[in-house]
Amino acid sequence: MVGSIITQPVSLKLIKLMLTIRENDFHRIDLNLLTVLLVLKREGSVSRAAEKLHLGQPAVSNALARLRLMFSDPLFVRTAKGMEPTPRAEALIAELGPLMAQMQNVLFQPASFTPSEATHVFRLGMSDWVERWLMPGLYARITRTAPGVTLQVTASDPFRDAELVARGEIDLAISVGESTPATLQREKIVSHNFCTLWHPEQLSLRAPLTLEDYVAHDHLLVSYRGANWSAIDDQLAASGKARSIRYVTPHFSSLPPLLARAPALATVPAGLSDEWVTHYGLCCSPVPIETPEIALSLLWHKRLDNDLSLRWLREELRSVMTERT
Repeated sequence: MVGSIITQPVSLKLIKLMLTIRENDFHRIDLNLLTVLLVLKREGSVSRAAEKLHLGQPAVSNALARLRLMFSDPLFVRTAKGMEPTPRAEALIAELGPLMAQMQNVLFQPASFTPSEATHVFRLGMSDWVERWLMPGLYARITRTAPGVTLQVTASDPFRDAELVARGEIDLAISVGESTPATLQREKIVSHNFCTLWHPEQLSLRAPLTLEDYVAHDHLLVSYRGANWSAIDDQLAASGKARSIRYVTPHFSSLPPLLARAPALATVPAGLSDEWVTHYGLCCSPVPIETPEIALSLLWHKRLDNDLSLRWLREELRSVMTERT
């Protein structure tokens, strides 16, 4: 399994290899001269090499002279069959040929990404409700189109998304935050409203809830920093109302079993309502007071704007997220 191709740390082996490079040795080398060496071997003639290289014959002769000086060897000698390489030239060409071909591919071949052949590991950051809402559809899609790709999810929240992406701990966040440092790119995809849920065996209420019903009962609250107050409470206070928050947790997933055993209300992103109503028998209502929208965005580092694998993943995420709304 290949590790994440995005922002992965430089390997110790690569660091050791880089430390062996003596920069001064390369001051004497002109890569164009090495190209002349390879073409001379292939063509066996200065004039034919000049034609292939779109150079004049004197220029190729001058390049050969510089090569001879560089390697302290004649490199090619004239024979009845043409320019024949010396053993030193043969050894150089055997080593340099594959390296030059690899360099050509790295420098001039366009990068490609084939999902069906990829073995990447993508590190995604998101909160537990986003994971529950989004990942079943995304995982099913990815396993069909890119069976070798692995998705590794890290628990995140609006206060950590940007930091995790900036430090390279995750490749991309499905973010509900708004903070966007200059080095990061944020793309809003969809928005969610809030809804309020309860269990009918615990609370005998009808939808839509009235504001009086909403403030008359205990509430369960999700807070990533342990606060027992939210923007909804600000709205209630502006209306001269208040609700009683009796339980605070950072995990949305803990709410359904709590609601099944306690006479309480929970206000959560509406994207969770269908599953919770179906699987847990909960009742759902719009929140009887104005609430802010939850903007879901993709958040990634700007240096990866043109990374083909991450561009592919962003497109997959856009498709699944818009299909789910």
